[in-house]
Amino acid sequence: MDREVVEQKLESLRRCLQRIETKCPAEADTLLTDYDLQDIVSLNLSRAVQLCVDIGAHLISGMDVPPPDTMGQTFDRLEQAGILTTTLAHNLKKAVGVRNIAVHNYDDINWHIVHSIVKNHLADFSGFAKVVMMKLDE
Repeated sequence: MDREVVEQKLESLRRCLQRIETKCPAEADTLLTDYDLQDIVSLNLSRAVQLCVDIGAHLISGMDVPPPDTMGQTFDRLEQAGILTTTLAHNLKKAVGVRNIAVHNYDDINWHIVHSIVKNHLADFSGFAKVVMMKLDE
């Protein structure tokens, strides 16, 4: 595992999370009508998911586990290897689904769900980063 690559990706993840936290409005209804905020939040949330998948794939490449076939499987493999908890792996897999809608079906985004993810599950990304940092320090 290339520590420098992973640390750069973790820094990018930190910036995405900070951007989401500072730009996501307190009320979901504001997000429904503000297209600039929608773009900022969805882009950075998509990036955060992608960065976690990339970091996870990087970790997996140095392990004796089968490579994932999908983005979501990345988190399954990390759970199977004992790196992620079941809850964290499950939540990150759900975030992949939101990312896929944001990237491929932007018009179908449910902004109330996005707002709920930001307000209730952004810590999943920080938790992932902490796990990765612990793995780097081993």
